Amino acid sequence: MDFNLTEDRRMVLDTLSRYLQDQYPVEHRIKVAYDAPFHDPSEWSELANLGLFSALADESVGGFGGTGFDIAVIFEALGKALNCEPVLPLVMASRLLGFAGRDQHALLEGVENYAVAISEPDAPYELSHINCTATSEHRLSGRKSAVYGGQIAKTFLVAAKAGNILNLYQVDAHQAEVISYGLIDGGGAAEVLLDDTPAELLIENAVHALSDAVNAGIVALCSEAVGLMTVSYDMTVDYLRQRKQFGRPIGSFQALQHRAVDMLTEIEQARSITIKAAAELDGAQASRYASMAKNLIGRASRLVAEEAIQLHGGIAMTWEYPVSHFAKRLVMLDHQLGDTDYHLSKIIDGLASDLSNHNAA
Repeated sequence: MDFNLTEDRRMVLDTLSRYLQDQYPVEHRIKVAYDAPFHDPSEWSELANLGLFSALADESVGGFGGTGFDIAVIFEALGKALNCEPVLPLVMASRLLGFAGRDQHALLEGVENYAVAISEPDAPYELSHINCTATSEHRLSGRKSAVYGGQIAKTFLVAAKAGNILNLYQVDAHQAEVISYGLIDGGGAAEVLLDDTPAELLIENAVHALSDAVNAGIVALCSEAVGLMTVSYDMTVDYLRQRKQFGRPIGSFQALQHRAVDMLTEIEQARSITIKAAAELDGAQASRYASMAKNLIGRASRLVAEEAIQLHGGIAMTWEYPVSHFAKRLVMLDHQLGDTDYHLSKIIDGLASDLSNHNAA
């Protein structure tokens, strides 16, 4: 596996990193992330103008990237900036629209916002447990919860069952009841209430397409977490070098050095599994490696967040100090697209299935 960035990815990364450093400092993020519309529309347009969204989509749909590594490179940079723009639903929507053969120019130009409505109150992660129903006339009834980016979406891509078949439908936002709200870690989401709501069928028997979109979203989240953890670690080490106690930097105490090394070890393991998940995104084992990555990332993120808080001490709990916002995002990220326990159960089920098939053979 080649770990070196291609020239195109390096150019995108350099451009994005410079832009975020200059135009999206953490102070600006904190200002826009917690008040409606829970992102910065002007920054959203700028990201589109930079070509960022096209770098997340395949050439066949008008982009110039879209691979697991393209997603990983961009989202790690977004994580380092603690970016709250709704790029995750754009990635997932692009994958689904690609399966449906739909034009994506408005999406990739940042003109039309989509949100992917999969989760439900009684089925937060598992596709087979979805209860939202569709009639033969493509009218939907049910409730979708924690729809990320739903607070600004003009169009929802909704997973719903027609009989026993899970399909994907397109719903105009004005046709549904949308309850928008902010998230505790910044950014926004929505509850989407459907009551005999008219829809358009996009994909019949959409399990594979939805699984692909979720896997791409997981690669994005894991890469974002790596960026978040990297900055949290750097801030912590910098603090240990500067903070003095008993006449010397607290970073000189061996116990704290060991804890910092443990943080770095977790981050590098998280980076490695994320690279593997990105490499396998379009392969037959994409779901397995996505679950492995999400499980490890969930555990590593919590450890890094807790250690960053504890090694900083009281200052880390203040609103003004950035590490508190990084820690919140790291903890809450585990609950998007399947938490640690859910993905562990998926891994176990997959291994049990492999063993059963091996014994049968």
